Amino acid sequence: MQEIAGKRRRFGYRRIGVLLERQGMIMNHKKLYRLYREEGLSVKRRRGRKRARGSRTPMPKAAHPNARWSLDFLSDSFGASRKFRILAVIDDCCRENLCLIADTSISGTRVARELDALVRIYGKPACIVSDNVLYRENLAA
Repeated sequence: MQEIAGKRRRFGYRRIGVLLERQGMIMNHKKLYRLYREEGLSVKRRRGRKRARGSRTPMPKAAHPNARWSLDFLSDSFGASRKFRILAVIDDCCRENLCLIADTSISGTRVARELDALVRIYGKPACIVSDNVLYRENLAA
């Protein structure tokens, strides 16, 4: 068993048991597991992905209307077959719903077109937030 585990480091006790059976050593799976553990052949578990460290700065509160808009996509379905999505744009200061756009598919160009229409009606916001990600670069101009 140690010879097989030395060659095949990622093999667990079940796969080693199959290889031992091919060599003619038939053994109860409980006994095989006990011996596997006693020999210290357990496969080490792989670690998960690394998470970002550090503290995030809190998002500033919207002090006046048009200081910050929030974008969010919602989805639902018509019965069991057809899905649709809704784009919701909200002014964070006064919690006013600026627009709701429902369609089966909402492209990026459609979102840009609707935002341009909202800017013509309400004026340009200081920043736009989508899923807690702040966008300011193109809005300052």
